[in-house]
Amino acid sequence: MNFTETKINAFINDYVTKLRQGTATILLGAGMSKAAGFVDWKGLLSDLADELGLKIADETDLISIAQFHKNKNSNRTRINEKIVDEFTDNDVETENHRIIARLPFNTIWTTNYDDLIEDAHLKNNKKIDVKKNIDDLFINRGNRSCILYKMHGDKDHANEAVLLKEDYEKYYYTHEPFISILNSELISKSFLFVGFSFTDPNVNYIFGRLTHRYSDKSKDHYCVMKGTSLSDWGNDQDKYEYEKIKQELFIKELERYRVQTILIDNYSDLSLLLKEIEKRYNSHSVFISGSAVDYGGFTSSEAQNFIHLLSKELIKNNYNVVNGFGLGVGSAVINGALDAVYSNPKKFSENQLILKPFPQFPSGGKDLGTLWEEYRQNMISRAGVSIILFGNKIEGGNTINAGGVRREFEIAIQHGLVPLPISYTGFMAKELYEEISKDFAQNNLEEEIFNDLSNLTLDKDDLAKSVNQIVAIIKKIAK
Repeated sequence: MNFTETKINAFINDYVTKLRQGTATILLGAGMSKAAGFVDWKGLLSDLADELGLKIADETDLISIAQFHKNKNSNRTRINEKIVDEFTDNDVETENHRIIARLPFNTIWTTNYDDLIEDAHLKNNKKIDVKKNIDDLFINRGNRSCILYKMHGDKDHANEAVLLKEDYEKYYYTHEPFISILNSELISKSFLFVGFSFTDPNVNYIFGRLTHRYSDKSKDHYCVMKGTSLSDWGNDQDKYEYEKIKQELFIKELERYRVQTILIDNYSDLSLLLKEIEKRYNSHSVFISGSAVDYGGFTSSEAQNFIHLLSKELIKNNYNVVNGFGLGVGSAVINGALDAVYSNPKKFSENQLILKPFPQFPSGGKDLGTLWEEYRQNMISRAGVSIILFGNKIEGGNTINAGGVRREFEIAIQHGLVPLPISYTGFMAKELYEEISKDFAQNNLEEEIFNDLSNLTLDKDDLAKSVNQIVAIIKKIAK
């Protein structure tokens, strides 16, 4: 997928900006669940259509199929069983679910009945507050990182799931609080609609909520949709041309609601798009890795001042600072970041400092080594750049290079971070720089960035000058 294409690049930059502002949200349709092995709308209703003597492939009004089935049987028992059977199994969330769970959404919306997005948040150690019915809206879960609005219900309450034609007809009355919240978010936030197609029976309802009343003042929204292709229609050229016209007309219709459509060639492109959003969001977070019992060519005062200034300048340039409170380094990182915040609290926030001190005792049945690995993975996955300073510890009475700092470098490379080992701080930082210099391209570094890294100089008489050289490199990375 070409991220330099003007429209796609502009969308990603705009959406990432809104993520940082807290004014972006996402709405997940059936396509997200289908990628995990669950059925889509036609798959869900196929057996029901057969029981009615209808062919699901020939039907477009899918919610009427469910309604016809209830009408014929005078109840929705079979429909409820179908929801439970199809959405209660061992399917695992996709990479797309995991990326969404890692991004800083404070609200997520879905029309799906499954619990894949909940599972993804749980595995990412994020507490999610699920609103699957009206009663849930009146109870708030403490310390939540995100609210999930399951606006059409949940597999565990299949009898209340919105599926029939009459459910949609009565939705305004039965789910009025959901509508009020949705309308508010449609005005105040930018939505990204994923997993929808223009044949999805939910789509007309969802976009119908984009009321005209405030359309000139509401945020811009985006919809990611697979462009129809000849292969989608069995290489039937006439059918393809017809469906292409329909899709183009639907895309134009969405513009009426201030929804811009991002067309992708393949469903796999959605993962590439979400990964790029995550990458650009994380590029403004800098992980500072390092530990020190010995500052080498620095005095203790010089080293602490250097780290303090570096952390302070990162905050002042609107970056987030991520740190695990490494020995001899962490305190200066914290002090520098808070110095910047408290010097201008209206402009900078304590939220820009993400601190994850390492646990000191085994817990949850896990030894310290396992816990430290999990902490490192969690911390580093939140950043786009890793600055490596010093990196040594005492072992057997001797000062040695710190293996933990090397492990953080390895995890950073694994997660796609750009590593910046500051060679003149010595120890593990110098060792890693020398390794990188043998093949910088294999270590997530472009030639220009590596050259800038190689040309860093230490001026002890003007530490701010040296710090500014590092910040200048980060500005090139976090464009």
